[in-house]
Amino acid sequence: MVRRLVAVLLVPVPWSPPGVDLGEWRAAMAEDVVDLLARLAQAEPAIAAVSADLPLAEEIAWPGTRIYEVPSATYLPVLAAAARDGFDQAAVLAADAPDVPGMILGKLLRPLESKAVAVSSGGPGGGLLGMATSLPAPGWLADHSLEEASAQLLRKNAPKPGDVSSTPEWRRLRGPAELASLDPALEGWENTRALLGG
Repeated sequence: MVRRLVAVLLVPVPWSPPGVDLGEWRAAMAEDVVDLLARLAQAEPAIAAVSADLPLAEEIAWPGTRIYEVPSATYLPVLAAAARDGFDQAAVLAADAPDVPGMILGKLLRPLESKAVAVSSGGPGGGLLGMATSLPAPGWLADHSLEEASAQLLRKNAPKPGDVSSTPEWRRLRGPAELASLDPALEGWENTRALLGG
């Protein structure tokens, strides 16, 4: 049986809606992503954080959730930690997409049966929502933050461009435009919803 890990990476959040405390906004979004992962059947959840963010990680973690302290908010240290814990596959997901559907995560993991790396774009704001790979991670995979990374960037170092599979994108909440695209009819994202007043 393939052991899979999906880790929420506590990424920098530079913006919050008017009247909403930035720290509370960041915590609410991250908690919504963690809550989604805790209900996933096909993978174990984890939270990855730099040392300054460990208190937030501990605050939003479910009982028994793995917490990885990483030296930088980039994906390779998270993948290395998952490999040390014996996982066969791992995905790293940005913590600022509170309404991401579980289906998007499933599609991020699916290509690993035949592809080295899979990525999901972070929408109009650029960067990646998440990336996934079999473990240990390929030696050609360069380390980046999810803000900097893209399918094109990862393909530059890949032996073949087809080694990096693009899966359906989902936008991250990094400004007013993305905030306006939140769908109140979508289930989940209760903490973010509560901060926005319902």
